[in-house]
Amino acid sequence: MSEPHNTVASPHAHHGRTVTQEVSSTAPGKRRGFLGYLALMGPAFVVGAWQFGPGNLTTAVQAGSGHGYTLLWVIAVSTTLMIFFTDMSVRLGIATPTSLITSIKDHLGPSVGVLAGIGVFGITLMFSVGNAVGSGLGLSMVFGGSPVLWTIVCTAAVGIVLAFRNVYGIVEKALLVIVVLMGIAFIASVLVAQPDWYRAMEGMVPQLPAGSEILVVALVGTNFSINAAFYTSYGIKEHRRTRADYRDITLVDTVPGIVAPGIMTALVIMVAAAVLGKTGAEAGTINALAAVFEPLAGPVGSLVFALGLSGAAFSSMIANATAGGTMFSDALGRGAKAGSPTARIVTGIILAFGLAITLSFQASPVGLIVIAQSLTVLIAPFLGVLIVIMANKTSIMGDLRNKWWQNMFAAIGLIAIVASSLRLITVLLK
Repeated sequence: MSEPHNTVASPHAHHGRTVTQEVSSTAPGKRRGFLGYLALMGPAFVVGAWQFGPGNLTTAVQAGSGHGYTLLWVIAVSTTLMIFFTDMSVRLGIATPTSLITSIKDHLGPSVGVLAGIGVFGITLMFSVGNAVGSGLGLSMVFGGSPVLWTIVCTAAVGIVLAFRNVYGIVEKALLVIVVLMGIAFIASVLVAQPDWYRAMEGMVPQLPAGSEILVVALVGTNFSINAAFYTSYGIKEHRRTRADYRDITLVDTVPGIVAPGIMTALVIMVAAAVLGKTGAEAGTINALAAVFEPLAGPVGSLVFALGLSGAAFSSMIANATAGGTMFSDALGRGAKAGSPTARIVTGIILAFGLAITLSFQASPVGLIVIAQSLTVLIAPFLGVLIVIMANKTSIMGDLRNKWWQNMFAAIGLIAIVASSLRLITVLLK
């Protein structure tokens, strides 16, 4: 359900033509009904579903099984920083008269906008590998059969979903449902595993166990997903949100949409720590990941994990391909809508790439997922800098420009992502 809007001319001009903006009929300070708040939910939950893919789930299980509760602080910090960057993107989606990459072209130069699109496209290609691997493995554990066959089936199913005319609307509604179902599944898993809550609280104190460096980088890459934050502005544009909506969007969409995957990731780490951490065994294979639940809940536990993995893979695959196609199409100047012809073609390329790499490298799927997620951190600093620069431009943002405390968290986020990138480069060069 969307709210009625009135169209007015914006004072902003884009290459000599007047750009129209949508003004919400909900006046500032006017209270919304339940359905009004419900209608604001969506863009950040799409981002959250993109974050919480099989790569996130895999690295979380490895963190818990290999290092117990000690890396929970990474999730808390990265989720907090993700909220701030997503909020910047929300405000950019409200304030800019055009899409984010087009606005970057207008204010920072065409080449910068094109590079941003290429960067996002590169990240979505890396994520597509984990999504393809995870979808096949998860469904094979639920229904049996070859993981490769299920990867093909799942990729085809996503392709069919993305072929519908109102792509974004369908994706948003589907992902909201999947996120809720995954949350219920992982809460149930925690109740069964009965983790040590005191040790979990100790895990909120920053520490870096020996041998955890690449895993920390992977956790940061999946939970502090700059490319996903970048895409939030496109969802805001799809809904034509305005300044009058900003506060309510923050309360019902931005914060819960980003916190939800952060909580689910923390729950998975805790379950893995409770079950596998006692023996010190690491989950190096997908079967070992499923075994996280089996000692406590038997075959039903494995099924819960498999369903969670499948849901994470399917939701992330949809969001990843949609976002990558949309933003690369925008970078090429061929439309900033998920349903544009160029966006659909690029979406197909992203899905095909994930499938092709999965079919080519089947020996160590978990290792492949972790490496793919880690490599995304190399591109993220550039995208983060662009978001911060644009969110500080008074000529664009007006009263929605970054405040000093928002810039403080933005600086912390940029330092964190740059440090992760440098650490990854150091590890890879060894």
